Amino acid sequence: MSMNRRKALKTTGGFGVLGMFVAAGVITPQEARAQQAEWNKAAFEAKDVNGTVKALGGDAAAASDKVTVTGPDIAENGAVVPVGATTTLANVQMIALLVEKNPNALAAMFNLTADSEPFVTTRVKMGQSSDVYALVKADGKFHVAKKEIKVTLGGCGG
Repeated sequence: MSMNRRKALKTTGGFGVLGMFVAAGVITPQEARAQQAEWNKAAFEAKDVNGTVKALGGDAAAASDKVTVTGPDIAENGAVVPVGATTTLANVQMIALLVEKNPNALAAMFNLTADSEPFVTTRVKMGQSSDVYALVKADGKFHVAKKEIKVTLGGCGG
């Protein structure tokens, strides 16, 4: 069956990438809806690290020297700041990146499998200079580290 672009977009409209998997027959529509339901809205709406930890089901995050935040000391353009996190902790289940002074602190969250290397990297938008936190869930406990990143040109039109 030949599917043109317009038909593919109509078929996958509300699902994005998951819709492409549905259209290709890789997953069922029920599985796609279940994966979308797993999105934790409260965590992404939290304003700080403690609020994010509570939204993710934890009590508090302990500062850890086994978690490292990577990123530039000075970012010339806050619209695309490369940040990442790595850890030497065992049994890592999740790594999240938070930007303290952004309207919503949680910028990215990565669920990892036991076979994954505990290292993530992405680009985030920063409106101003801020601390960037790496929040790691390992063995059911939360660990955190931070790094200050200075922004010379704000990513939110500043």
